[in-house]
Amino acid sequence: MTENDRKNDLPIIQWYPGHMKKARELVEENLKLVDVVVELLDARIPAASSNPMLREIIGDKPRVVALNKRDLADENMTRRWLEHFRAKKIPAVALDSVSGKGMKELLTLIEREAKYRTERLVSKGVAARKARVMILGIPNVGKSSLINRLAGAAKAKTADKPGVTRAKQWIRIGADVDLLDTPGILWPKFEDPRVGLKLAFTGAVNDEIYDLESVAHLLLATLRRDHQERLQERFKFKEALPETTEGLMDAIGRKRGCLLKGGRIDFEKVQHILLAEFRMGKFGKISLDVPPTEAAEEVDDG
Repeated sequence: MTENDRKNDLPIIQWYPGHMKKARELVEENLKLVDVVVELLDARIPAASSNPMLREIIGDKPRVVALNKRDLADENMTRRWLEHFRAKKIPAVALDSVSGKGMKELLTLIEREAKYRTERLVSKGVAARKARVMILGIPNVGKSSLINRLAGAAKAKTADKPGVTRAKQWIRIGADVDLLDTPGILWPKFEDPRVGLKLAFTGAVNDEIYDLESVAHLLLATLRRDHQERLQERFKFKEALPETTEGLMDAIGRKRGCLLKGGRIDFEKVQHILLAEFRMGKFGKISLDVPPTEAAEEVDDG
C-alpha cells in the first residue's frame, strides 16, 4: 500500500464488544442514583474520546468534563478546550491522574454541581448524604487510575488494555463524595473514520482490531507533517527527514536496529515502537483535536 493509498483510504476501525452494550444498560439503570456525571476525556483528543451517546443517556443530569492525561497534551490546546467547554456553560477541568494535578479542582466542581440536588433532598425531609457521582468515559481514558488517585488506594482494577473495568462499584472519597464506577462505554459505530484512527493512535481501542501497518504509517505521516522537529529529535536525525513515510519508516528502523537477517528492516517492530512511544508521550506534548469554531458549532446545531 502506498502513502497516497493510506491517505485516501483510512482504515475502518469498529469495536463494540458485547460488554459495551451491557455497560450502557448499566449506566442507564444506575443514573438515577447519582447527582452528577463526570465525563472523562483524553486531553489529546477531547472530541474523538467523547462518546456521542452520553448526551442522550444522561439527559439534563449535571455534567462535569475532565480532560485527563493533560501531561501528554499540548498545554495551549488544552487551555483552548477548557475555554470551549466553559463557554458552553459546562464545568471543565484538566487532570493528570498519575501525578494528581487537578484533583482538588475536580472535587470542588463535583460538590458544586451536586449541591442543588443534595440540598433539595434535605429540604424535602430526606437525611443529608454525600454527593453521588458517576464517572463515565471510553475505555483506556484513565478512569480507574483517576478513581484510585481520588480514593488514595488501588480500589479500581487498572491495566494498560482498554475495557478492563467490568462491574459497577461504589467508592467512598473522603467525607463528601461517593463515586459510582462503571465500565467504560464505546459507541457501536464511528461515523468519521478519523475518529477511530485517533482512538487507535492513543490506544483507546484494542490493537488487535485494526491493521497495524496502516495505522502506524498514518501516525508517522501525521507526526512528519505537524511535528517534524519532534521526529528529528526523538530519532536523532541530523539530516533532513526522508521525503516519504516509507523512507522514514525504513530510516527509523535502521536507527533503532530493527533488523532481520540480511539487513532487512523489521517493520512490524518499528510500527510497535512508533505507537508505544507516541502513547507514552516520548514525542512531547501533542494534541490531535482542535476545538470547533463558533461557525462550525452553529452549523452543527442546525
